[in-house]
Amino acid sequence: MTIKEKESEIISEFEMFDDWMDKYNYIIETGKSVPAIDPAFKQDQYLIKGCQSQVWLHAALENGKVVFRADSDALITRGIVGLLIRVLSNQPPQDIVDTELGFIDAIGLKEHLSPTRSNGLVNMIKQMKLYALAFKAQQQAK
Repeated sequence: MTIKEKESEIISEFEMFDDWMDKYNYIIETGKSVPAIDPAFKQDQYLIKGCQSQVWLHAALENGKVVFRADSDALITRGIVGLLIRVLSNQPPQDIVDTELGFIDAIGLKEHLSPTRSNGLVNMIKQMKLYALAFKAQQQAK
């Protein structure tokens, strides 16, 4: 499934909810389904800087695609990173670098986050794209 297809799926899911409390609950449930990250990656070097909560993000290149794993000490943040993983994981590095992630605005996520959480979201996306850039460079060097 492409990034755009995954984004469309999430937009459709969020359209089922009328108010933001239901959407927050959905985000929290999404966080609960994020697979546990290996404890070896719960170290400072994997922490996303500028997040209100602690967020650990690890990426690996598997069969030409970037696979993300993450965790957070806050349920909403874990759900947000879970949405990002759902969209960006198992995609080629170039596709991750090129995507605009329109689903974030389409579901109204940014406008319903506190400024510090919104800043954390931007930093999560930035880190994921940096991983993708690094893997892209690694592929080109071969």
